Amino acid sequence: MLKIVVCVKAVPDPQEAHKIKIDPVTKTLKRLDVPLVLNLLDKNAMEAALQLKEQLDAHITVLSMGPSAAGSVVKECLALGADDGFLLSDRSFGGADAYATAYTIAKGIEKIGKYDVVFCGMASSDGSTEWVGPQIATWLKIPVVTRVKELVEYGGEWWEVKAGLENGYRLMQVKLPAVFTVTRELNTPRTLSFSGIIKARSKEITAWGINQLGLLEETVGQKGSPTIVANLAAIESKREVEIITGTREEKAERLVQKLADAGVM
Repeated sequence: MLKIVVCVKAVPDPQEAHKIKIDPVTKTLKRLDVPLVLNLLDKNAMEAALQLKEQLDAHITVLSMGPSAAGSVVKECLALGADDGFLLSDRSFGGADAYATAYTIAKGIEKIGKYDVVFCGMASSDGSTEWVGPQIATWLKIPVVTRVKELVEYGGEWWEVKAGLENGYRLMQVKLPAVFTVTRELNTPRTLSFSGIIKARSKEITAWGINQLGLLEETVGQKGSPTIVANLAAIESKREVEIITGTREEKAERLVQKLADAGVM
């Protein structure tokens, strides 16, 4: 049986992004002020796992790190068809950069046990570093392919995938176990079904904290993060709007004149 782990992240709802505030002391985003949703690219990672499960004998485990509210995105993945769900949640994990996040997630994967494939979204909408997936692979000491846009050959010990490049792609052959970070080009994520939501009600989410993972406080969260944020501030963007009136010809003439005066043409 193919053992698949899908790493997902609960991120602030992009439609409510204007409500995100910055903690003046920790210099981190106060994400809990905004509803959390499943990161968009992680939906593609989840869809890749579901399609493999439909074709092969596979077991899907979903793993997330975040506050207790992040359990909702794990539950969503269970409703989509995942078999198990785990949430790494502890106050000590708060304020983690990509390095500390990857370390904690890797330790979670190791505790889960046997795995063949680890899928991650290429990046998260709230951080977009693209570092977590590769760093998970580094901690697990297994190969990684980033920006995967197509699974060409799979099912055996060696997989062949297409990974995106600017104006092209790489054709990579990788021996499992391996980590793959995926792009939106890989697939079109499915939507939740009523039957899936009903089935997910009976599925439990396992929560692990720092003690269950056997980690030291200085290795996780803000204490374990080598990244130092000197300052973080919101940029207020304003635009001036002018409505041009008149006939069609008058408006066109005035618009051209204004563009010329502004040096645009």
